[in-house]
Amino acid sequence: MKRIALLKERQASAGAASTATGSHCPASGLWSPDLDPHTVLSFFEGHVFPAFDGVPTVWRRRSPGTAN
Repeated sequence: MKRIALLKERQASAGAASTATGSHCPASGLWSPDLDPHTVLSFFEGHVFPAFDGVPTVWRRRSPGTAN
């Protein structure tokens, strides 16, 4: 069962700008894989980041103004 994080812990992890495949999304928003920074996908908080094109990758959070 997924553990519900404490508010302070959630706020601290929401500031994370990157995370790896298999990790839980720290904050809802737009994310891009390092392998293809032009690809922008939306993930919700708690979602497990998938591999990209079958390869584990690092996911970086995009600011809303950078998504085209």
